[in-house]
Amino acid sequence: MKLEEELKQLRFKDEYQKAMLNIIFTGSWLEVLTNHTLKKYDLSSQQYNVLRILRGSKPQPLNLLDIQERMMDKMSNATRLVEKLRLKSLLTRKQCDSNRRKVEIEITEKGLVLLNELDPIIEANHYTMAKKITKEEAALLSNLLDKLRD
Repeated sequence: MKLEEELKQLRFKDEYQKAMLNIIFTGSWLEVLTNHTLKKYDLSSQQYNVLRILRGSKPQPLNLLDIQERMMDKMSNATRLVEKLRLKSLLTRKQCDSNRRKVEIEITEKGLVLLNELDPIIEANHYTMAKKITKEEAALLSNLLDKLRD
């Protein structure tokens, strides 16, 4: 559906305004789609992001700063997210032996099992996109979004 129909707005100031609103609206739409899936697993998209970051760094543990730097949502409270995931036994936090001020964070086996279960479900959302745009269009879209942030 076109943005004009979704927002019930016939015209925009210019194509730049329309593009910006379209990016925000579509990002929100994709997040709702992902959150709908994650809700069944009692996870937020930010918690899911932390788990994926930790899986990607395995076997190397990370500290809070490392996690924050890699998060997609830079405004997330990484301390709170890590604690919630620790309480669910999806990650561990322990003080570094060589530096007592440093806390090392690692994904647990339970966290890995959960991600392995979620991977095909989340990937199915990608197929929703694949039905609507080609691989070449996806690459072009990704490049344009990268260019916008430069």
